Order: sequence, then structure tokens, then C-alpha cells
Amino acid sequence: MNSTSSRTRKAETMAGNKTLETHEDERVSATTDSRKKEMDKVIPEAGELPRAIVRRVVKDKLSQCSPDCDMSVHKESLLAFSESARIFIHYLSATANDICRESKRQTINADDVLKALEEIEFPEFLKPLKASLDEFRQKNAGKKAKVAKEKEVKKRKMEEKAPQKSGGGERDEEEEGDQDGTGDD
Repeated sequence: MNSTSSRTRKAETMAGNKTLETHEDERVSATTDSRKKEMDKVIPEAGELPRAIVRRVVKDKLSQCSPDCDMSVHKESLLAFSESARIFIHYLSATANDICRESKRQTINADDVLKALEEIEFPEFLKPLKASLDEFRQKNAGKKAKVAKEKEVKKRKMEEKAPQKSGGGERDEEEEGDQDGTGDD
């Protein structure tokens, strides 16, 4: 009986360990599942648009349409907005890519995107997009001019400091001229 009871204890202990392992596995998988859910909220899968940005854009547009009431957006409708925007972006980029290839270029530029909008029959987007593009180009040109000016100022300062560090070579020549008797003094 002694051996039977020890076998029973071992079996119970092993069963208990399996139960503990099962509970630990469940806790680990539950923790992993909750982390996956958190990560899904933060990091979108490849090809998805960030949900927070989609939510912000949708809410901004809804508030512009009806500023007097605060609209809430259901999670499924946000998914529909996100998928619709993703598909539109893919379609627009594929069309712009085709236009770019027809021009025998490898880089899509803004004009390709504008032509693609016309081609996929969204001309109502052209005017606001052109306005945004012009504004972007003006800001970018202003930044480039500012950076160029700063580089020029920095270059001048470096050129001014260079003669001062060399020991004032110009003064030595003037002093030599004075010693020869050619000075005005």
C-alpha cells in the first residue's frame, strides 16, 4: 500500500502541477491577448491607417457639418471609414504610378497625383488639393530661403574669423610700408 499511496501522491502532485501549468498558461495567454489588443489600438497592421488619426479626421469633419451637436462614431463605422480611405489611397497611388510610368519616370510627383484625380473622376478634389500644394510650396520655399540665408551668414562669420586668427596679415604689410617711408604719417 505504501507504494500505491506514493504513486497516488505522485499522480496527484503531477496533476496539480499540470493544473498549475494550465492556470499559468491561461494567465500568460490572457496577458498576451490583452497586450495584443493594446498593440492593435496603438500600432495598425501593415496597410492600415492609424485609427486615432481616422477618428480625428472623421470627428473634425462631422463637427464642421453640424457644429451644434457632438456626434459619436461607432467602432464599425470607423473601420469602414478607414478601409474606404485605404482603398482610395491605393487606387489613387496606382493610377498616379501608371501616369508616372507612361512618362518614363520612376518618381511620382504632385502633377501625377493631380492627373490621377482627374482620371479616376474626382475633379472636386483638384481645387483644394492645388491650394494646399501651393501653400506647402510657399512654406517650403520660405524655409529653403531662410536656411540658405543662415548658411551665408555663417559662411561670412567664418571668413571674418579666419583672418583674425592668422595674426592679422594685412597689418604686417601696412607696417612694412610705414617702415619703408611710404606711409602717410
